[in-house]
Amino acid sequence: MLDSFATRDTFQVNGRSYQYASLAKLGQRFDIKRLPYSMKILLENLLRHEDGVNVTSKEIEAVAHWDAKKEPDTEIAFMPARVVLQDFTGVPCVVDLAAMRDAVVKLGGEATQINPLAPAELVIDHSVQVDVYGSESALEKNVEIEFERNQERYSFLRWGQKAFNNFKVVPPRTGIVHQVNLEHLARVVFTRDGEDGSWAYPDTVFGTDSHTTMINGVGVLGWGVGGIEAEAAMLGQPSSMLISQVVGFKLSGKLPEGVTATDLVLTVTQMLRKLGVVGKFVEFFGPGLQHLALADRATIGNMAPEYGATCGIFPIDQEALNYLRLSGRSEEQVALVETYAKAQGLWHDEHTPHPEFTTTLELDLADVKPSMAGPKRPQDRVLLGDVRKSFKDAVVGLTAARKPLATSIERFSGEGGDTAVGHEESTFGEGEHVELNGDKFKLGDGAVVIAAITSCTNTSNPAVMLGAGLVAKKAAAKGLKAKPWVKTSIGPGSKVVSDYLEQTGLLKELEKVGFYIVGYGCTTCIGNSGPLPVEISKGIADGDLAVASVLSGNRNFEGRVHPEVKMNYLASPPLVVAYALAGTLDVDLTKDPIGTGSDGKPVHLKDIWPTNKEISDAIAGAVNPAMFEKNYADVFKGDSRWNKIASPDGAVYRWDDSTYIKNPPYFEGMTMELGKVEDIHGARVLGLFGDSITTDHISPAGSIKKDSPAGRFLISKGVEPKDFNSYGSRRGNDDVMVRGTFANIRIRNQMLDGVEGGYTRHVPSGEQMAIYDAAMKYKQEKTPLIVLAGKEYGTGSSRDWAAKGTLLLGVKAVIAESFERIHRSNLVGMGVLPLQFMDGENAKSLGLDGSESFDVTGLEGGESKQAKVVATGKDGKKKEFSVKVLLLTPKERDFFRHGGILQYVLRQLAGKKAA
Repeated sequence: MLDSFATRDTFQVNGRSYQYASLAKLGQRFDIKRLPYSMKILLENLLRHEDGVNVTSKEIEAVAHWDAKKEPDTEIAFMPARVVLQDFTGVPCVVDLAAMRDAVVKLGGEATQINPLAPAELVIDHSVQVDVYGSESALEKNVEIEFERNQERYSFLRWGQKAFNNFKVVPPRTGIVHQVNLEHLARVVFTRDGEDGSWAYPDTVFGTDSHTTMINGVGVLGWGVGGIEAEAAMLGQPSSMLISQVVGFKLSGKLPEGVTATDLVLTVTQMLRKLGVVGKFVEFFGPGLQHLALADRATIGNMAPEYGATCGIFPIDQEALNYLRLSGRSEEQVALVETYAKAQGLWHDEHTPHPEFTTTLELDLADVKPSMAGPKRPQDRVLLGDVRKSFKDAVVGLTAARKPLATSIERFSGEGGDTAVGHEESTFGEGEHVELNGDKFKLGDGAVVIAAITSCTNTSNPAVMLGAGLVAKKAAAKGLKAKPWVKTSIGPGSKVVSDYLEQTGLLKELEKVGFYIVGYGCTTCIGNSGPLPVEISKGIADGDLAVASVLSGNRNFEGRVHPEVKMNYLASPPLVVAYALAGTLDVDLTKDPIGTGSDGKPVHLKDIWPTNKEISDAIAGAVNPAMFEKNYADVFKGDSRWNKIASPDGAVYRWDDSTYIKNPPYFEGMTMELGKVEDIHGARVLGLFGDSITTDHISPAGSIKKDSPAGRFLISKGVEPKDFNSYGSRRGNDDVMVRGTFANIRIRNQMLDGVEGGYTRHVPSGEQMAIYDAAMKYKQEKTPLIVLAGKEYGTGSSRDWAAKGTLLLGVKAVIAESFERIHRSNLVGMGVLPLQFMDGENAKSLGLDGSESFDVTGLEGGESKQAKVVATGKDGKKKEFSVKVLLLTPKERDFFRHGGILQYVLRQLAGKKAA
């Protein structure tokens, strides 16, 4: 490393001497103390990687002189210390790396040049589905099905574990990547031994999942990226980024009685989404931090993608050290973290001065109220007392073209006699008669058919998990249990959770009311909710019912949780239990009874809600370091099922005719010759979409319909519909994934009237067809494609297949009103041009309906900041407008000229070998 500012220094801890890039020394020349915590970490990263090429003294000075109010315009190169992956995004990453080994050999290099240089750890957490529920055997049966379904994928990952250096796999049935990262993988302060001695530096991380930001809760700077950007980081390529603005979020006071961390994070999400923090860093500070447990901080950090920020970070302080001890980290590691943080000015306590921020929000924790979010966006917070109205308003829109609205739930007969649920004052009409396992009831709009304690967002937090157990205990004592139409589940984020639930006896209490552990993974939150009982599905279909899910997840986008469930509400685990007991959204839990007890008396939520003291007492008596030490002692080893899976050997993967794993086409015909950024002529519109099109809309992770292009393809390969698995599990096969692009059942292409699902109109024939079929028809006609969209295009998960599929459909550019950060980056990384309408303009204001032919000119080889678009209508009339070219940095323009990040890296590596 170069050391232009003479910052190299040493410190002593645990009897060892470590070198570090001292911010204190740099502070002798620059005013470093005013910088936010995250800016200090970026600054250290630049100091340590200064090489005069990727990082120069100019970039270091730019961060040291950071102007809080300035719009970002300076590019820097950031190199994370490590990369974490989950299996839905990790499998295609390893597929790409395997394909790059083939490609680099063809370009004259060696296969072993493609090897992670930074530590990469993959956690298999997205594959388990809730096929079986409501019984003690659910966990084992779901795991058995998981391994049967995913043998090919797991065999491939075991090959990767052997073939690549610096690559480890956490096997199935362990936990969720972000919770495992928080509880075990995170170092907080990294060390390495090299030729130049031992170094200490901040733990920083890229993750192939947007909720990587959960690790921000313990002071680790990290965020989600697409798989392609993660692969580049693994291969030693710095990530190009603009110096960010930083929003300060001041917390004061203390959460009141009866309010959970989930209520807090939904409030924070709503506030920050309203402010607008896309592409910005958010830092939390203020006296309220002393009343905020580490798990609560992690919950807030986890939801950064939902409020749109790159990260939502907390500083290292005494609470962080307390958590490291609690989670079984060694005293040596804790001492290293404390000593380093204090030496670098990264330590926070009551004497720490507030840094400068771009803008500041403030929240008194005492003002937070019980809340949920729904029915289809995480930022749409609803006070608990307003949920009933929210549901009714949503139903009116969802069922406007249907027969008279059905009642929520009427009386049902079952074990324990008649139970009254729903309300006479309901204005809704008839529901559907359903019989399930001997219970007879009417199912109607607002019926809660899925109640899932799921997602690392909340399962990482003992307060809300034990709170759910205490709600269950009090409910069971009064004779309540989940209604028979509710599919209940618990998907812990780690085995530590089940340990403390068992130790407190609360797991048995949850089981009494219907909640059994179904698997260790994301389950319902990622859309792996599994099938509803046939009888329930039939009732929903027969009545065209707008039913609901209540889940403790982080996302409730349309079509994500379950294709038959139109309304989805995010809630704390205790409220998930409460709504399972009520069985409907057609109830005001702040006033109405949740049900009738075995004594015939009404039971209200307040009767079964635990006090803060009851929750804290349960935590104190149950959660301890020994639990973490036991469960993470052999975290990479796996069980007998995992270790019995056969896998090939060798540096180059032997591709076969798998419908899960396939050599992708990105590098076909690739040479060392650099490509060009060319203008686009004669393009047609593949889809015209509105606002808030998510990556779930673009590349769904859930079930595959047998009559969809992907379903027809799998059937042609001899795969029966029962073995389709999910889109997420098949991300290693481009043939499946390109057919599933824009295939979400709830996406609406405005080129068609009133049609939901992945369809479009082929122009000029006027024929309506599946988007994939239209794209292939355009390909035969040699017609380039574009996509038109509204605001916040690409919100949600960091899935790179939303960009990969777009490319493989033949889309050259996406023109949107605005883009979410990660998806814009993914499009660039795959060679798809992101263009933005000028302020105040959109497809509607310009009179575009998707029938036009488009020319995009003036790109100037990617160097232009603006381009000219001419849309020619069927009548020959032309509409001209300008768009912003969102190739934001010189490095991004380089990537784009190469055809994408991976092609750029391949040429760099092959060129070094040739030299």
